[in-house]
Amino acid sequence: MIRYAIFTFLIVVGLSSCYQPQRDCKAFETGSFQFNYEIGDSVKTGKFVRGAEYSVDYYEGKIDSAKIRWVNDCEFVLQDIHSKTAIQYKIISTTDSSYTFQYNKAVKDLNKELVVKTGTAYKTN
Repeated sequence: MIRYAIFTFLIVVGLSSCYQPQRDCKAFETGSFQFNYEIGDSVKTGKFVRGAEYSVDYYEGKIDSAKIRWVNDCEFVLQDIHSKTAIQYKIISTTDSSYTFQYNKAVKDLNKELVVKTGTAYKTN
């Protein structure tokens, strides 16, 4: 009985370790997108349009532009045109119409803890 339980456990662990989230990052390199973000206790919706070289964000009545540099198929850096602030993004999974990503400051401050946040963007075109 114990052998059967151990064997079953090993099979379950073995099969679950083979799972890889879907990542078709190329499908999300360009296009129009929508995402939700939090400010204080309220959830807001932002939109952005990403082309081959630039990303234009629309949120709270403001427009912000950033230059985009792809590191590989699933990772890119957005550098704000005006402030020069850079944010690094990594697409961790995709569906047919959305992608989930992690992001953090591209330039690490050695005196501060690195904060990595997660979000989901939905393709609108």
